[in-house]
Amino acid sequence: MDLVVGASNGAVKSLVSKLGSLLAHEYALIGGVRDDIQYINDELASMQAFLNRVKRADDYDEQRTDWMKQVREVSYDIEDCVDNVGHRLDGEPRGSGPLMYLRRRWYLLTRLYARRCIATEIGNLKVRAQQVSERRARYGVANPAKINGSAEESVPRDRISPPPQLIGARPPVGIQVAMNDLEPWFTEEKKRKEHLGFLAIVGYIILVDDIWSVSALGKIRDSLPSGGSIVVTTRFNSVAEACRRGEGKVYKLLPLTDESSCRLFHEVISEVAYDRCPMITAEAREIMLKCTGRLPLAIVLVAGLLATKVKSETKSTLNDHLKKVEESLSAVLLDNNLTSEGVTQMLDHCYKDLPADLKTCLLYLSMFPKGCQISRKRLIRRWIAEGFISEKHGKTVEEVAEDCFNELISRNLIRAVKNSSNGKVKSCQLHDMVLEYIVLKSSDENFITVVGGHWQTPFPSYKVRWLSVHKSGRHEKDTVQKMKLSHVRSLTVVGGFKAFHSTVDKFQILQVLDLEGCKDLSGNQLKKVCNMHPLKYLSLRRTDIEEIPSKIARLEFLEVLDIRETKVRKLPASVESLQRMTHLLAGDKSKRIALKLTLGITKMTALQTLSGVEICGSSARGITAEEKVKKQEAEKKKEEDIPLPTSVVGATGAHEQRKGSGTVKNKEQRRVLSLENLTSLKKFTIYRLKNFTKHSNLLLLSVIEHLSSCSLKFLEIDDDFSGFLDSSLKSSQAPPEHLQTLGLSGKLSQVPNWIGSLHNLEKLTLSLTSLSTETLNVLAGLPELFSLIFSLDAAKGNQSVLKILHDNALKTEGTIFVPPGFKKLKMLRFVAAVLPPLSFLEGAMPELQRIELRFRMIEGLYGLENLERLQHVFLSVSSQAPNDAKAKASQIKVLASMISNGPSLVMDE
Repeated sequence: MDLVVGASNGAVKSLVSKLGSLLAHEYALIGGVRDDIQYINDELASMQAFLNRVKRADDYDEQRTDWMKQVREVSYDIEDCVDNVGHRLDGEPRGSGPLMYLRRRWYLLTRLYARRCIATEIGNLKVRAQQVSERRARYGVANPAKINGSAEESVPRDRISPPPQLIGARPPVGIQVAMNDLEPWFTEEKKRKEHLGFLAIVGYIILVDDIWSVSALGKIRDSLPSGGSIVVTTRFNSVAEACRRGEGKVYKLLPLTDESSCRLFHEVISEVAYDRCPMITAEAREIMLKCTGRLPLAIVLVAGLLATKVKSETKSTLNDHLKKVEESLSAVLLDNNLTSEGVTQMLDHCYKDLPADLKTCLLYLSMFPKGCQISRKRLIRRWIAEGFISEKHGKTVEEVAEDCFNELISRNLIRAVKNSSNGKVKSCQLHDMVLEYIVLKSSDENFITVVGGHWQTPFPSYKVRWLSVHKSGRHEKDTVQKMKLSHVRSLTVVGGFKAFHSTVDKFQILQVLDLEGCKDLSGNQLKKVCNMHPLKYLSLRRTDIEEIPSKIARLEFLEVLDIRETKVRKLPASVESLQRMTHLLAGDKSKRIALKLTLGITKMTALQTLSGVEICGSSARGITAEEKVKKQEAEKKKEEDIPLPTSVVGATGAHEQRKGSGTVKNKEQRRVLSLENLTSLKKFTIYRLKNFTKHSNLLLLSVIEHLSSCSLKFLEIDDDFSGFLDSSLKSSQAPPEHLQTLGLSGKLSQVPNWIGSLHNLEKLTLSLTSLSTETLNVLAGLPELFSLIFSLDAAKGNQSVLKILHDNALKTEGTIFVPPGFKKLKMLRFVAAVLPPLSFLEGAMPELQRIELRFRMIEGLYGLENLERLQHVFLSVSSQAPNDAKAKASQIKVLASMISNGPSLVMDE
């Protein structure tokens, strides 16, 4: 019932806010509508108060559960209607004058039928809200009483869960391969012959996870040629016995020992509770072992739950919390070894302990397929677009969403699989058993509908509102076509878009559309997507689209557009209409592909993230040597005639003031300067600077200084060796003191001295060309620096770059000395073809935990014994590295092993 309470309460809470806004709008002046809206608003407010009481109670009455489902459904229907009001009555002409009067009269005439329909719909919804309210009294759905219900009543009995013995304490390590790419190896004859014939020659070892039936095992075994090995995991004894009969070996995973269980339990609590980690008494130890059955998933779930309690509560002891967990499990399960049903009950207990908004956020993860690594930022942006997160306690909606994500991580309901270099979780994953639990729970309550998922769920009996399609075969296409899609507000498609080729027009109120990785999306279908007026979130990442249609201007509510790793190089001019856009994500960093900056982009003034752009400083075309000389003379004269913006003059000194009173006439330079409009920008990533002149450099510098004085917290610039970093940025007189992340890639002969004054800086990435003892002396005093990276893209045989590296080596007499300082630094990374010798002095980087070196040649690494907190050293040696480099890396490995309590060292060749 917790889901029903959470979903119902969340739906009503969101709707009450929307109705309040609607009442303030002139749409409410439609005849008879205002009173109906006010009635619905008051009725829903009363329902919300009742739902809040239910949430605090522990009553699992079936009648009350059914009533709350009705509340949720009528709330969703009302919200659909509210969202449609603005869309059907949009575009009313504004202004005065005879022409505007005629336009307004025409508008009212053409919208007459729509207004009548809206009045009828709202009237019908008023009746439904009234009936739902009366039904509670008619059938005796009374206020909740404090009843100690059995936890067993909330656990579905017809679910098959994986045996907890297969549950690992930490994420698996290995290579992830897209299952959609592997499936044709076995199902398509042509690919089967091509790939499996190759396996017969070279041999193979294949891991197949979670086989459910003997027949599936037989098909896999029969499809593969002899001469290889198959490793299988399964939850069914029949499959294991079939492996044994086929001369295979069966290994049954056993629970942890008491000592290992306690160590894992304490480790998890310590990670979350830090210095408030309590001592584990003998009584607590026994209760924990009894509740968890020494199973890793059960242990980390209980530890995560208790750690959050320890952090937030001071009166209750660890024993008190453990006893509550024990009470939530039935006596029958506790008397025997913990079964999968017992782990499911424990999951249910952990879920029930979540606040309502966290319950919704967790269940939303059932949108993603089994084994999927989910980007933290992708998830947070989707939560916000769905309306699950709202501002509170003086925090922005993004900060609240981050808190929700971190809370789920702390409780071990989701687990981190990748971390960014700044220490934040980059991507997460759900354990299979946790995913199964939330998929089936969501399906039971008609929250998320999954088609083609790993676990079969029944065809939805209610309206489909959140839809996720994990496969694009014939069965999935038929299933989707049977659904009524007009109420779907969120759609996630994994793999292929074939199931929706003929149904794109049916989505009337879609707000979130995530097509990441879909390879069969056509331009015509994308044009139809541009008709989905309410859309807030659109991800086309890793699709094959080549251009964005001008019709995208119709998506006036669009907040997030993700076109990374696509072939889109330029946006249409019409994007200037997207005034609600907050995140524009583009380009492909690994391939050095960027989105061209246009004037339209600079007019999207709500932008908070602008990532992956290319900025042109001047137009370029093929010219002769004579034309080039004339052009240079003209540019020189133009620079004398065009005054710089005030911010540039102030930043670079009065000697930069130009004569005359002209304006910036070059359209590329005007485009650069127009970036100053984006005063809400928090993250700005430039992948390339093209055709930059001295004047363009100064203009961009003025823009960066202006944005830094507003909201900018994250700045990355790759100047593509254009000279911007060395010639202009280095001389800034107004450093971006609020930056938390800074990345400077390209030709940077010397680090700007002002970087030493960035007291909020947490992550810094610099070109290896700036690496010197002098540079490290400048950076050593940064108080918040967590991550420091020096890298150089296979630096392009650029002679000026090679000269800088050579000069740096001469200045330091061949060795880079890391001075005392860097008090909070925990991660240090060097990426380059050739690494100079590095020596860590005593007192340097006292908190450093990880060093990563990626190279083709390394001169040496000294002073590791001075790094008291160092835990990991990772050496990645290029396959093209000479034997001398490999020998030097092996020598470093030997030296590290000789350090007492030294770091673990991994060498990857």
